[in-house]
Amino acid sequence: MARRLVAASLEPDPARAYLHAQEARRLAARVGVVRETSGIAAYRAGKWADALTELRAARRLTGRISYLPLMADSERALGRLDRALELVTGPQAREVDRATVIELRIVESGIRRDQGLPEAAVAALQVPELTRRRAGPGSARLYYAYADALLDMGREEEAREWFGRAAAADPDGETDAAERFEELDSAVFDYLADAEGAEGQEDDESPTDAGDPAAPGDPGDAPAPG
Repeated sequence: MARRLVAASLEPDPARAYLHAQEARRLAARVGVVRETSGIAAYRAGKWADALTELRAARRLTGRISYLPLMADSERALGRLDRALELVTGPQAREVDRATVIELRIVESGIRRDQGLPEAAVAALQVPELTRRRAGPGSARLYYAYADALLDMGREEEAREWFGRAAAADPDGETDAAERFEELDSAVFDYLADAEGAEGQEDDESPTDAGDPAAPGDPGDAPAPG
């Protein structure tokens, strides 16, 4: 059983990791850490219903409530936004540590986006940790989620800045923040280039010779003094 748990934790492929976790569960279904590992593996493999079953069992067996973000996100993935929001804002959510609070806010932001409330999605992530000078554990995920929420509002330049911050806080590349930053960097560059081209075209079309027809009411049409 212990070997299966280690294998589930170390296996990079989510589907294979889940198979190891299921085998550990078959051997010791009444052990809290086994159900916890199985729930996390199911979540990473996209097995949302299984993740909820396992994490609920783990919570009963261990008394821990640090699984709330994964449970809420699983409910969200299943389209049950009301249940997800209840987990995020319910009484138990007020008993978790600060790191778990941040994870709950990230899930809440996703729920609000799914509800078509982009402003609420941004507001959910405006926590003190967002503006601290030094990034800490979990900062990359917070910055990334904030950038995504800003992008959903159409605030591309701000989103680009926060994807850049997420990339800087994520040296191990756990997120694709660097790629998202580069994509937006190209988009902003293209937008600026198009804007400059449009301005240049307007300049080319403006009258510069004395023989060109003058626009009515243009101050430049008045004769020079003297």
